[in-house]
Amino acid sequence: MISLKDHEDSPEKTLQEKNHHPKEENNHSIEHEHRKHLEQDHSKHEEYTEHLKQNHTEHEEHVEHEHKEHLEHDEHTEHNHHQAMMADFKKRFIVSLIITVPVFFLSEMVQELLGLHFLSFQGDIYILFLLSSFVFFYGGYPFFTGLVSELKVRQPGMMTLVAVAITTAYIYSAGVTFGLMGMTFYLELVTLIDIMLLGHWIEMRSVMGASRALQELATLLPKKAHRIGGEGEVEDVPLENLQVDDLVLVKPGEKVPADGIIKESQSYINESLLTGESEPILRSAGEEVIGGSINGESSIKVMVEKIGEDSFISQVVSLVEEAQESKSHTQDLANRAAFWLTIIALSGGLITLLVWLGMLGQDLSFALERAVTVMVTTCPHALGLAIPLVVAVSTAISAKNGVLIRDRQSFENMKNIHAVIFDKTGTLTEGKFGVTDVISFKKDDFSGEEILKYAASVEKESEHPVAQGILKSVQETYPIKDFHSRPGEGVQALVGDHEVKVVSPAYIETNNLEVTSSELVDIQKQPKTLVYVVIDGEVAGAIALADVIRPESKDAILKLQRQGIQCMMLTGDNEDVARWVAEELGLDEYFSRVLPQEKALKVREVQENGYKVAMVGDGVNDAPALTQADVGIAIGAGTDVAMESADVVLVKSNPADMVTILGLTKATYSKMWQNLLWATGYNAFAIPLAAGLLYSWGILLSPAMGAVLMSLSTVIVAFNAQLLRINKI
Repeated sequence: MISLKDHEDSPEKTLQEKNHHPKEENNHSIEHEHRKHLEQDHSKHEEYTEHLKQNHTEHEEHVEHEHKEHLEHDEHTEHNHHQAMMADFKKRFIVSLIITVPVFFLSEMVQELLGLHFLSFQGDIYILFLLSSFVFFYGGYPFFTGLVSELKVRQPGMMTLVAVAITTAYIYSAGVTFGLMGMTFYLELVTLIDIMLLGHWIEMRSVMGASRALQELATLLPKKAHRIGGEGEVEDVPLENLQVDDLVLVKPGEKVPADGIIKESQSYINESLLTGESEPILRSAGEEVIGGSINGESSIKVMVEKIGEDSFISQVVSLVEEAQESKSHTQDLANRAAFWLTIIALSGGLITLLVWLGMLGQDLSFALERAVTVMVTTCPHALGLAIPLVVAVSTAISAKNGVLIRDRQSFENMKNIHAVIFDKTGTLTEGKFGVTDVISFKKDDFSGEEILKYAASVEKESEHPVAQGILKSVQETYPIKDFHSRPGEGVQALVGDHEVKVVSPAYIETNNLEVTSSELVDIQKQPKTLVYVVIDGEVAGAIALADVIRPESKDAILKLQRQGIQCMMLTGDNEDVARWVAEELGLDEYFSRVLPQEKALKVREVQENGYKVAMVGDGVNDAPALTQADVGIAIGAGTDVAMESADVVLVKSNPADMVTILGLTKATYSKMWQNLLWATGYNAFAIPLAAGLLYSWGILLSPAMGAVLMSLSTVIVAFNAQLLRINKI
């Protein structure tokens, strides 16, 4: 796994390439800008535009700058497109529904059924024709454009079916109006269009709702930042004016404007919308903060490290979009099923027409109604939505919980894994020294807590990793004076009236100091670093340090093992360290002294034993192993989340999220198949009914009722996808 700052072929490059090959919408935007410039200064910009055409390379830098100006617009283009489509379907539905009211009351069938013959008048059939024509052309317009789009790519689908059905009904009804023998379908026609528009509106609302979490991410950053000048003055500047290494002030309750490092003070930071971590986290000077997180009760000064597409939020948005666009095996299956269902519907409609006309002797009006009903009822609308809605919901859920899915197919493969191989350092452990044991040899005089506090007080003047590990284990220290460091031996200082030394085992041996403790014997057998605390010339206690095992690692491994998954570990550490960590966590197997370049070979060995393998690593030297595994999972380790070799990224650096992923992939797969079974099962039932199989029993499905059932199946599929949100994962 390679982080953004270490990998040249990162999403930064991808985004730049994307800028040089923009979408059609973006091209239009640039052309519009050029036209505006031409109107303002025609002669100057005509020459410039001509030069741009002749030598694109020379103006590449200008184009990139122009794209940068439009970046915010481009990020929202697709979202705005969906909003516009939703608004369009809603408007067409409302207008068509209003026109449907007079069509309803002017229909001969309704007048006879409700006894409203007084509404009939000379020439009312032509009024019906005009009103229905309006609904046909205005309300049916999206289906005609959809038909053209589907036929262009040679993928006839739902739009093709609806367009063929309403066109058939309209042409036949118009023919009857102007002299052809038969009955009109005007009421069926307009109600069918109304229901289809309503169904599409509901669909667009579902899609918009499913991606709401991604939209929230894109709007997390504040509009302005308090930038601190060279002389300490504070000015409010737009976010786009921030540069790397700018110092900004973040007041209590405000959002952090950019990814950076705290330079002064400390505060509790709420990162719940970014990482899923519910509790605010105390961040101090020297620690990283993420743009978009919310500052607590203290003002902090932050040095900006990342802006624009390098920022955490931009990377998350990019990865979530990538996940939503990535191919899914189940989606491919659904697409093939939808294509064949469309062929079956068109063929079924034609066969139904011919059978009722030729073999069963019905008139053209009846046969045509059956054919239209078959085509409408069999629309693969629900089938087309079955997978995308589940994908959108699961992607939003995972992003909200700090799990970023980069490859859908690998994500779906998670349900089949037999083994999880964890990298040790930085994955199962924190990758830094921490206190594991504190022993007091003089419990009557000093408790373990006091021993640790005395040691931390002396060590706060030292930069040694052991000193930092001890210092991080206490909340506060005592004042000291007369600090001295003795290389190879330790450090000492006066703490109050006591002379306190924190020394190595070598110092104890050299000075023949007496140490007796049964607890110490067990610790000395473990691969831990041991230091002693000497107070006023006597050994008062000992502190053991090691690469701290993450507290959540043991629980995660236990839960995975309960699901029948083998848990293994790779490490470059020696046998003693590997064995100790494996025993502490209850791992099934471990591999020690594995060099970075050998990790992929170890993964392959496990695969050759018949296991489907997920590899979890910290992204520093695990890239080959992550690529070799059936599913590569990267521990996010802060804000560098765009790790190119991984299929899934755990933003919170929490191995327990492995359990979350597994639960989510199983629930997602289950919902996909539920939707597929419902969509195909519905059609298996509806096609014979629509064709008139139960006509002899007096059961006949009208085109409008077929559209109702088809839309109902779509709503059920959309609702079932949303139920994924309340699944216990």
